[in-house]
Amino acid sequence: MHARFTPVRDHFHDLLASGRESGASLTVWYDGQPVVDLVGGTSDGPGGEPWRPDTLVNVYSAGKPVAALCLLTLVDRGQVDLDAPVDRYWPEFRTPATVRHLLSHTSGLPTFPVPRPAAAIADWALLAGDLAAADPEWTPGSMAGEHAWTYGHLVGELVRRVDGRSVGRFLADEIAGPWRLDLGFGLAEADQRRCADLRYGDPQWPARKLGEPGSPRARAMGNPAGGLDLAVLNSPLWRRAEVPAVNLHASASGLARLYAGLLAGGVLDGVRLVSPELVAEATRIQYDGPDLVLDRQVRWTLGMQWEPDGSWGMGGIGGSSAWADPERGYVFAYATALLAEHDRVDELVEALHSCL
Repeated sequence: MHARFTPVRDHFHDLLASGRESGASLTVWYDGQPVVDLVGGTSDGPGGEPWRPDTLVNVYSAGKPVAALCLLTLVDRGQVDLDAPVDRYWPEFRTPATVRHLLSHTSGLPTFPVPRPAAAIADWALLAGDLAAADPEWTPGSMAGEHAWTYGHLVGELVRRVDGRSVGRFLADEIAGPWRLDLGFGLAEADQRRCADLRYGDPQWPARKLGEPGSPRARAMGNPAGGLDLAVLNSPLWRRAEVPAVNLHASASGLARLYAGLLAGGVLDGVRLVSPELVAEATRIQYDGPDLVLDRQVRWTLGMQWEPDGSWGMGGIGGSSAWADPERGYVFAYATALLAEHDRVDELVEALHSCL
């Protein structure tokens, strides 16, 4: 690690020493090169197996841009038109939304319309069919509400309809393979064995995240059941399923490499995945206004949030996060097993900015 970034390493170690972190990985690229690559803590609880460079962890919504990139790759290849109605590719889809609406969380489908048990996460056709038959909660394009649990099935079913492969298979073949990214949807058994077990920072975390019963957030995140339940999240059922809105399993280095390639205009280690024009369109603000699910102002790009400092990326509700900051020239990725708030990332970024 470059000595210039010692404050970042020191704060990472402080988080572990103080018990505010129990297991995580942190990767930073600056000026096109990896400058921080840290792992610490354990992958399966106190006193357990050490976290390793190849440990994977569920990063929740930090995976949404990865699902989006699968569909955007087909856009870049001319196989999908951003402004075409979704039913051009998915004839059963009833909502009059465009592909752009799906990607920017403005299609009006932030919740699965039929109550389903946790076992339904393994049934792609069932959940995609529920969404195809649903009525939108608002006129597509008029409003945003993070498609918290539905995003991956909306985007992923379009990938499947156009390409024939599941979004997990497409990611492995067309993106993770060529760019050597250690991340995936729908893990094989060998990769499941590399997964860290999620744990709660405090027992009230699931109730706090869901918010008021019946609220847009609670409806969006509570169905199918089990998405905040450790017994489900740490099970082979969850790790084997493809729930691309919330169950990307990744290392920080895998996420950082993805953003490094996007920041470089779609090329990493000499391998061009998408065009600079596609990256520019994907990272442009598509919607700027209130988000009904997050209950705050949000600037949505095609799959990411855009921040006032010009950075773009996505955090997950447990504290994992990844983004690129074009102004300052860095990429940041943090992947944690301790489900808590984003203060850990905020402090690490403060330490990073002090080095730049």
